[in-house]
Amino acid sequence: MKSKIVLFLTIAVCFLFQCTILHTFSIGSITPNLMLVLCVSMGLMRGRKCGMWTGFFSGLLIDMFYGSLFGFYALIYMYCGFLSGYAFRIYYDNDIKVPMALTAAADVLYNLAVYALQFLLRGRLNLGTYLIRIILPEVFYTVFLTMLVYRIFHYINYRFMNVTRKESESIWVLK
Repeated sequence: MKSKIVLFLTIAVCFLFQCTILHTFSIGSITPNLMLVLCVSMGLMRGRKCGMWTGFFSGLLIDMFYGSLFGFYALIYMYCGFLSGYAFRIYYDNDIKVPMALTAAADVLYNLAVYALQFLLRGRLNLGTYLIRIILPEVFYTVFLTMLVYRIFHYINYRFMNVTRKESESIWVLK
């Protein structure tokens, strides 16, 4: 129960930081995606199930306050958290390279999904412009933020949450 409360508070604080403080540090209207870093981090440290629920509630907060289509961001963040949970148990927690690489991949997939479902379906076919002006700067900015914030998430995970690794969370166990 304590883990769920700490996770909910972490999601709420990250949402508030992303909506308030990180907008003041935007460069050319590009802000880093702190909620995506949280989803990937929780998926890596706690497994697919926790990554999926973290992504769902993070996306649900974004949908409630900023989304035009309810459930769109919840679905994208949920998939990012779930897919990053596949690396649970096969990487070393203190290594920063794996979270940075997975955050970059998740951010590219996130932005491509947003482009495909919100711009491409409206007939805007400028993928090259969108890639160069929005996706790549946001990926670099988010990966830079991952270098700074991942240690904080790691500390929160191992200090305030139960660290129980279940056999069922392993990707090697067939269900």
